[in-house]
Amino acid sequence: MKRFLVSVITIIAVLFIIGAAGAAFFVYTKYMPSSELADQNEWFGIVGDRVAILLDNNLVEDHKARYIDGEVYLPIDWVNDILNEKFYWDSTEKILVYTLPEEIIYADASVKGSGGKPLLIEQENQVWLLAGLVLNYTDVRMERFTDGDVKRIFIDTSWESASAVSAKKDGKLRVRGGIKSEILTDVKENENMQVLESMENWTKVRTETGYIGYIQNKIIEQEPDHHFVSSFQTPQYTSISLGEPVCLVWHQVFSQQANDALEQLMENVEGVNVIAPTWFMLTDNEGNYECLADRGYVKRAHNMGLQVWGVVDNFNKGDNVNSEVLFSRTTVRQKLIDSLIRDVKAYEMDGINLDIETIKPEAGPHYVQFIRELSVSCRKEGIILSVDNTVPAGYSAFYNREEQGRVIDYFIIMAYDEHYAGGEAGSVASLGYVKKGIEDTLKIVPREKLINGIPFYTRVWKEEGGKVTATSMGISSVKEWVEEKGMQLDWDEELGQYYGELQEGSALYRLWMEEEESVSRKMDLIWGNDLAGVACWKLGFETPELWKIVKPKTAN
Repeated sequence: MKRFLVSVITIIAVLFIIGAAGAAFFVYTKYMPSSELADQNEWFGIVGDRVAILLDNNLVEDHKARYIDGEVYLPIDWVNDILNEKFYWDSTEKILVYTLPEEIIYADASVKGSGGKPLLIEQENQVWLLAGLVLNYTDVRMERFTDGDVKRIFIDTSWESASAVSAKKDGKLRVRGGIKSEILTDVKENENMQVLESMENWTKVRTETGYIGYIQNKIIEQEPDHHFVSSFQTPQYTSISLGEPVCLVWHQVFSQQANDALEQLMENVEGVNVIAPTWFMLTDNEGNYECLADRGYVKRAHNMGLQVWGVVDNFNKGDNVNSEVLFSRTTVRQKLIDSLIRDVKAYEMDGINLDIETIKPEAGPHYVQFIRELSVSCRKEGIILSVDNTVPAGYSAFYNREEQGRVIDYFIIMAYDEHYAGGEAGSVASLGYVKKGIEDTLKIVPREKLINGIPFYTRVWKEEGGKVTATSMGISSVKEWVEEKGMQLDWDEELGQYYGELQEGSALYRLWMEEEESVSRKMDLIWGNDLAGVACWKLGFETPELWKIVKPKTAN
């Protein structure tokens, strides 16, 4: 019996010990900190010569920098999309172009920086820019950590002050908040850290050794805020202003003889201070154009108190023009710019008006670069540069209206062709269409540069046999057509214009008419938004009465 009791007691003791050990193990596994180390290469997502990019303290997942010959190089596509869009790479002529307000900087793979390393490297179907080069021209902060195997670069776009803490003793920086999270690195006593996010028991920090993670609040104490001061000098773009509201009219010219009609066409015009003849018609992809400029025309226009802005277009003689090919080569862009500036000066014109239309998205960056470079030459020579654009839309975002608004003198919205020949029948420029075009453009272009274009024409739509065709008519001509046909017109307040339709046999004619009242509503939008002016397409389409409505608000 005694032996039995001893055995029972022994079993109970063993079970107690096992239970206690189990409970201790449970407590240990639940409450003791993990000592597991995180794989830093995996955490930063880097292999080989790749360098992790941390933008504003967030790891960039889809792009990496490279560590080449002791320097960090950033991918140009990412730099352009995120940091600074002005680094332009000419992939045909292998030239990097950077455009400042009054200077254009060129570099190829042979050009080296102050440290003796190439400014750019072309490898792996990508151009890589020296990080120091990007820093020189961009208002950002950079910190590079390249001593160890896990290389990374911190890029910060904000200059706001940041909260700071320091470690009261040695500690662990973990991947996530919690003692069971993997350890990213050690934190040394007195090490300073930038606070990114504060929580109840943990704080997300950025260490001075180049890591982002979580540290326990009980081992840190508050320090004075970090203050950052930028020494970057933002390029200042100066603009040329007419000094008064612009009232521009385009003069469509197809021959030298057409220049002789200036006085006749301007006979009843009042209030106009700029005339824009269509004189420069691009003809090929080598920067050549047909020029219809006339020095006598310019002198006569000046005597009328008009400035002359020569129009450059890619459609009147542009059957052989591929805008992507034309604008993508640096030497061709410069040839075209030099020729235009030379002709503008030779004919004593006052400005250039770019009317480059229907280009494809692939041509967009090259066309914008052409505008940048042309603006430098115009700024130096005191030549006004204006550019025509359609109303903002997602499909045409590649025209980069915001950048245009920075570098040019006047930004003209062609607020017409809302409905165009070949499309569905409708208004050329309803009031809502014009209003939205102005409002959307003002979000990205300064109002003191914004000119709104209005149509002096209407389309007469004919529906017959299931087909829809359109005929463009000037306002004076369409008024005669309406009277001749006896079409009844009714005012549409929402559209801000008269609407009419007429059945003739099997043909239905429809008309959303532009005339004095519809133009007056558009002018109310222009001056109500305090825009820089109005542009009218085109001279000869108007009635004399229109000029009393269109003239600048300061004119008497």
